[in-house]
Formats: sequence, C-alpha cells, structure tokens
Amino acid sequence: QVQLVESGGGLVQAGDSLRLSCAASGRTFSIYTMGWFRRSPGKEREFVAGISWPGGSTYYSDSVKGRFTLSRDSAKNTLYLQMNSLKPEDTAVYYCAAQNGGFVTSATRYAYWGQGTQVTVSS
Repeated sequence: QVQLVESGGGLVQAGDSLRLSCAASGRTFSIYTMGWFRRSPGKEREFVAGISWPGGSTYYSDSVKGRFTLSRDSAKNTLYLQMNSLKPEDTAVYYCAAQNGGFVTSATRYAYWGQGTQVTVSS
C-alpha cells in the first residue's frame, strides 16, 4: 500500500501563487507515476499534472501549462505542484494520486489517492 498526504492549499487572490506538497509513504518503491487531479463543484475530477517518477518526465493539462510546475524530492518521496498566476477557475479540491503503471491522465487508473486539499482563488 501507498499512503499520500497533501498539504499547502489555501485561500488566495487571483494572480497569487501556492505550492502544494504530496508526501508518499509505504511501498513507495512501487510507484511509477504520480499526478495531481482536481475537482471543482459540479464537475468531474480532471487531470492537472503528472510525472513519471523514475525518469522525471512531466505532463500538464492545457489549462495549467505555463502556470503550474511539478518538481520532486526523491529522497523525501515528495511531489510538489507550484501554482503561479492562479485564476478563479483554478478553485477546486486538489488530489495527489499515484499508480504502478505508465503515465495516463485517466483518474480511474490511479490506485492511490490523498485526502485532498482545498485551493480557493478569489477574483
């Protein structure tokens, strides 16, 4: 099993920045892909960004490309999502996820999930 714990959410104004963290524990050696998803009220959970853990290749949704950046600390098994130039439409609960296979954007393929952290961007 893998446990994921997110932190770093909060209430900010449009244009501000936030950094989310996701600390992984347990059978972390089995993780091949980690990602961030988000769910806004009334919407489906959507892919935000992902990383292939062994090689470090990163992937972003079009809606956040150029504004959000993934980074990691392999020694701490921690994934970070730096979010800049935040917009009100970025308001959502952000979830960290992990799985044992290659990178995909489908949430159904991720076996491990954190509890989520709320990000609210006011206009």
